[in-house]
Amino acid sequence: MDVYRLLLCFVLVLTVYLVKEIHATHHVYEELKNVAPNSTQVYQYRTGYHFQPPSHWINDPNGPLYYKGVYHLFYQYNPYGAVWGNIVWAHSVSTDLINWLALEPAIYPTGPFDINGCWSGSATILPGGTPVIIYTGINTANQQVQNIAVPKNPSDPFLREWVKPSYNPLMAPTIYNQINSSSFRDPTTAWQGPDGRWRVLVGSKRGHRGMALLYRSKDFSYWVKAKHPLHSAEGTGMWECPDFYPVSVRDTVGLDTSVNGENVKHVLKASLDDEKYEYYTVGTYLHEKDSYVPDNTSADDATGLRYDYGKFYASKTFFDGAKNRRILLGWMNESDSVSTDVQKGWAGVHSIPRRIWLDPSGRQLVQWPVEEIEALRGNQYDIQNKRIESGSVVEVPEINASQADVEVTFDLYSLEEAEVLETNLVDPQLICSMKGASVKGGVGPFGVLVLASKDMQEQTAVFFRVFKGQGNKNVVVMCSDQSKSTLATDVDKTTYGGFVDVDLKDGKLSLRSLIDHSIVESFGAGGKTCITARVYPKTAVGDDARLFVFNNGSSAVGITRLSAWTMLQPSVNG
Repeated sequence: MDVYRLLLCFVLVLTVYLVKEIHATHHVYEELKNVAPNSTQVYQYRTGYHFQPPSHWINDPNGPLYYKGVYHLFYQYNPYGAVWGNIVWAHSVSTDLINWLALEPAIYPTGPFDINGCWSGSATILPGGTPVIIYTGINTANQQVQNIAVPKNPSDPFLREWVKPSYNPLMAPTIYNQINSSSFRDPTTAWQGPDGRWRVLVGSKRGHRGMALLYRSKDFSYWVKAKHPLHSAEGTGMWECPDFYPVSVRDTVGLDTSVNGENVKHVLKASLDDEKYEYYTVGTYLHEKDSYVPDNTSADDATGLRYDYGKFYASKTFFDGAKNRRILLGWMNESDSVSTDVQKGWAGVHSIPRRIWLDPSGRQLVQWPVEEIEALRGNQYDIQNKRIESGSVVEVPEINASQADVEVTFDLYSLEEAEVLETNLVDPQLICSMKGASVKGGVGPFGVLVLASKDMQEQTAVFFRVFKGQGNKNVVVMCSDQSKSTLATDVDKTTYGGFVDVDLKDGKLSLRSLIDHSIVESFGAGGKTCITARVYPKTAVGDDARLFVFNNGSSAVGITRLSAWTMLQPSVNG
């Protein structure tokens, strides 16, 4: 009788564990997830050259890969409404990462292992060249489990159809492996070790410790959880969309995900569910121990290095074997209200694909828009060797300022008037919030005013400010100030900021901004610091948008060279 009662208690505990409520990373609006837009007309904030479908909600880029001459992008998509829900893996293809053709969804709920949702995951190219996808499914018990999908016809370069083997799921939480069934998702691209076994990471947490769980397999079908995570960090919460890949310490070329050895470092990135932003570390992968040790050059927590200090989340990289580069893609969600999203009938866009590599210092990564984007550059306007006095604003005419690409190199004539940085100011976002574009300084603020109205009542300022830190060391902060971006009131106008690791020995600072109606995607110092903003001006739209260069510091600065282009319209899922 005692054994029977013990068994009954075990079954009850197991049942409670299995049906534990799932915690999604997005707000759930049940009454809105199937609401279609009232109109399919082009909305004034839709992008011209960034990736988005014609309507409805999108979020995470999934499983990007290059196969038989075609780039593939899968992404989380709601086919029925402009809020998160009904998620499938939508699928688009391209030959240049700029023009995209939409295909039928590749993965959608079909079986008990994913009937309640097909969430994020990654693609891996197996030896011989066949791609496979591992993704998170929500099963009948509302557990998060990891599944596999394979192409039905590998000879099809478009990979139109995918099938799910009967042995799914590959990985599942149980009472024995102590995995939280609501915090077990987003598998990475797999890599192969010197022993021939495959490894893959799955994001998770224990308490408030974020972690990358490690699984191994000999045949890519049967997976065994390792005793210890590849890496974890206390106080970081759930690690969504982890990414793990090698980078060369010698040059800027990308590396296949399975590469390791001499002159190779590794990058581990986590998307923090609690913070809704990402951080990464650069370190060493010890393959014999299957552990990752970050270098001590940056913090291994939410204060650490970020790909992007603005609206950029759930990012994913892949190795582009066609051009030997690693490409980074990210999701930029909206900053307006849910009701506005439902009214306009869409929400979410993706960043321009970025090439990513290790800075020669070894301390951080560098990012730059893929070269293919330059094919969209239309009419051009240039400024050279122009002095910008204190308090000056110079307009950049003759381009479409609502859909543009602008590159400018500033010449800092003198750093003598740089402000002293208070020792308690260690958060760049706080610095930018306190010292916005309208707050006069010594060296800076100087930069560009984008999506600005003629009277500058509306403007988004992207700028630098130089400080004197401890030991008179120069400290450069890059800011994206949205405080005046729109006259609308139901919009998030958070100001973003990040430090820029430059020595300023040559007195030069560069800035590039991709402007696309409701996007300002900016790259400072050649891509050392990146900030993306979503903005929604009321008057500075279309032909009424303006672009200016400004200097609000007491020291004059120079424009060594400025080039601005109207960006043409590619074909994006049209």
